[in-house]
Parts: sequence; structure tokens; C-alpha cells
Amino acid sequence: MLKVGVLGAGHLGKIHLRLLNESEKYSLVGFYDPDVINGKKVEAEFGYTYFDNINKLMDAVDVLDIVTPTLSHFDCAKKAIEKGKHIFIEKPITNTLAEAEELIELKNKHNVKGQVGHVERFNPAFSAVKNSIVTPMFIETHRLAEFNPRGTDVPVVLDLMIHDIDAILSVVNSEVKSINASGVSVISKSPDIANARIEFKNGCVANLTASRISLKNMRKSRFFQQDAYISVDFLEKKVEVVKMKDAPEQAGDFDMVLQNAEGEKKQIYFENPEVAGNNAILDELETFADAINNNTTPIVTLEQGTNALRVALQIIESF
Repeated sequence: MLKVGVLGAGHLGKIHLRLLNESEKYSLVGFYDPDVINGKKVEAEFGYTYFDNINKLMDAVDVLDIVTPTLSHFDCAKKAIEKGKHIFIEKPITNTLAEAEELIELKNKHNVKGQVGHVERFNPAFSAVKNSIVTPMFIETHRLAEFNPRGTDVPVVLDLMIHDIDAILSVVNSEVKSINASGVSVISKSPDIANARIEFKNGCVANLTASRISLKNMRKSRFFQQDAYISVDFLEKKVEVVKMKDAPEQAGDFDMVLQNAEGEKKQIYFENPEVAGNNAILDELETFADAINNNTTPIVTLEQGTNALRVALQIIESF
């Protein structure tokens, strides 16, 4: 079992602590939090070992799980990598592109593995249809959340939209051609609502909307490609797959057939892929353990996390 330590014992940090403690692939050594009062409180309440010195924790583990505020990601990750530790780091990978690129260089230099916590890659609804999303040409995403002060230290693009940016980049096999976006600050000092239009060199267009001041939560993405429409509800963990094929010469009474202006007939049919239940956070942590133990590539690499950050920052710059 890999010895793991957690940096940060906030809301998400406590979730990571619980899951790592339950995992059969890790041995939880303990955690560090700069807030001693909070650290002692978490130790007393849950029984996890609290380290009041970050270096002592790093020296005692094989893997560091970094669940600290974004501004501290780089310093924590750099220190861990230089000690030869593998790092799991929450999204966004860092606060700046230069920091992310330096982490990649350090990771390669010290021959350690790194993974970024883009948890929606492990959402069972997305996993159920990802292999069916082959050549999307139009994508529309909506990620709406009720207001929560936690996370408002960064623009909504880095807080919420970056989940959809990463998912889109994982299925669109093309470079970004252009980005147009707008963002509005309503409650926070940084934008709370944002819309972005991303055009890729292969002709695909993605329209993304994110808000953290909505009256209801929504996390939906729709993918349109030749002869197929795929809808993913990340929140409800449901999928809808509608496909078309050449219609038979003799259509059945219940067959749904469309005819275009050229007279071509297409039959519409539905697929119902199974959506398996899972804990996405546990899955991302345990697949990282597998990558370390088997010396394979993590599912969400530091390079991919950097690409998502790059696009997110380009969106912010275009406001």
C-alpha cells in the first residue's frame, strides 16, 4: 500500500481524508493544515493524525494529496516533487500557466507521477458514453450552481467552467483556434457568470456557460456529431444517446424515420448505456495509485491539467 498524506483539511480535504482512510490501495499517514486549530479539531473528531510541520508529513509518505487553496498549489507541489514524492493535486493545477509548466518540468526531472483532480472525468455518466463521443462538431455545456462563498476567490471559469473545459479537451482531438467570452461580476470581485465560445481547428465549436449565482444546480453537456446526439447529466448521472442510421427499405410501424431535402431517409434509434454507480473522487485517487504501482500514465496528467488551465486563462483574458 502506498503511504499517503493530505495537505489541507477544509471541506474537500476532509472528504479526501475519509476516502483515503477507507481505500485498500493507500495507507493514510496523516494530514497537514496551516490552521492549527482546525487541524487539531479534525484530528480530534475523525482520528486522523495531524502534522503541524509540512516537511515531516512529506518525509513520511510516498504520495501527497494536495487539497489546499489554488494559490498554494504550486509551492506545495514543488516542495513535494523535489522530495521525490508523487502528487495528486486538485484542480485547477496552479494559479498561473508558468507555475503549471514548471511543475511538469520538475515532475519529469524527478521521475515522479502527477495527476490533477478533474473529477468529472470519473463521473459514471461521462464514463458510460465517452467512447461514443468520437468526432463532436458542436458541444454545449451548462454548469450552474447556487451561491457558495467557498471558491469565490477565483473567477467562475477556474471554479466551475474548468470542469467542462477539461472534459471537452478530452474528447475533441484538435487544437483551439479562437476563443470569445464574456463574464460578469455580481456578488464577488471576480466574474460569477461566464459564457465562452471555443472554436477548434477541426471545425468543432463548444459553447460553455457557467454560473455560481443560480437558483438551481445544473451540470449538463450535449455533444452533437455526425448521426448522433449525446447528452450527459453530470449532476443526475444520467445519459441520453440518440443515433441515426440509414433507414430500411420497409420501415416498421414503430420505426422513427426522417427524410432530408435530398430524399435520404434516416432511422432514429436510442441507446441506453449502463451508468454504473461509483464514487468519482475515490476512483480518481485509486486510479492514481494504479498508475504509480503499474508505472502507467495517470488518467488526468499534469499536462492535461495545464491545457485546461491554459484555455481557462484565455477565456478570462478575453472578457
